[in-house]
Amino acid sequence: MSEQQLVPLCLISDVTEDLPVKAEIKGEEVAVFQVGEHYYVTQNLCTHGPGELAEGFVDGDEVECPFHQGKFSIITGKPTAAPCTVALRTWDALARDGQVYASTTPRSGGGEAA
Repeated sequence: MSEQQLVPLCLISDVTEDLPVKAEIKGEEVAVFQVGEHYYVTQNLCTHGPGELAEGFVDGDEVECPFHQGKFSIITGKPTAAPCTVALRTWDALARDGQVYASTTPRSGGGEAA
């Protein structure tokens, strides 16, 4: 990631392993997660319905949608439990100087809510 492609999302201290944070990249809501020493960014809106993943239940490297209890891998964005079948968009993330940054372009996924 080049410096020009990074956008600051939140303070590192705002995110914990069990408490994601909602942020925004170019007008799209995203969820910022911490898994161990690493940070991950996914689209905030579930691909199956109106649930916001920043309000979901985090269990290790998975997040459960608060709307219908489907699950996704925080690391890859791939669905891990029904009824979710479409992967989340994900962004590369970087923690530096007390902040979490993300690339301005998604790296994977493609999920729009159904």
